[in-house]
Amino acid sequence: MKKANVLLCSMAAALLMTGCATVPDLTETEKELISEYAVGVLLKYDKGHGRKLVDTAGYETEEETEEPELEPPVEEVQEESEPEPEETAEVVDVSQDEEETQPAVSSVEAYYGIPNIMISYTGWEMADSYPPQQDSETPFFSMDASGGMQLLVLKFNAQNLTGEDQLLNMMDYRATFRVSVNGEASKGALATMLVNDMQTYDSVIPAGSSVDMVSIVEVPQGTNPNTIDFILRGGEQDGTLHLQ
Repeated sequence: MKKANVLLCSMAAALLMTGCATVPDLTETEKELISEYAVGVLLKYDKGHGRKLVDTAGYETEEETEEPELEPPVEEVQEESEPEPEETAEVVDVSQDEEETQPAVSSVEAYYGIPNIMISYTGWEMADSYPPQQDSETPFFSMDASGGMQLLVLKFNAQNLTGEDQLLNMMDYRATFRVSVNGEASKGALATMLVNDMQTYDSVIPAGSSVDMVSIVEVPQGTNPNTIDFILRGGEQDGTLHLQ
């Protein structure tokens, strides 16, 4: 078959070529059939037939490289440091410690800088109510101890050291007192309406005379005061007067 094809192709080529070669006489119809067949065979066995106008087989096609997908930036997660444990303030009654660090003072008048007056501690008494009530009179003011408590009444004497009347106004010195009994935590002296309450005393002491004053604090019933510290406040620094 291959040889026949070659022969036919040669004949077709001879017919198409111009020259002086001798060929057999053929009719026009036979010439057309031979030409069509030859062209068909040529096209069938033409290795280049059917290819594209531009043969790109010889060209190396660059492989399309997919651009790597950019990973989203990883946010640096800062390691959360464990919160430091909060320091819890321990509630401690430091009143006693504070009192122990207060400087001792020699007297009430020395601490407050009261001129021409000498104030002396004269003793104490326990009472359920104060002042004591007399059958014949009704006191202007009286106070009773709370349940399970007693009133510790501290007694003082203020003496005028001059031959002239002397005004003593303890409120001018912003005087306030606290009392510690038997080394226990101190308690504030009670505010009263007694005219002789040393915390609020405001009166004239006649020349060469003296007046009695008190300072009162509540203590548990049955307390026996072995030691009494009288803490003075109102100055630049608290002071402690050891009464006994």
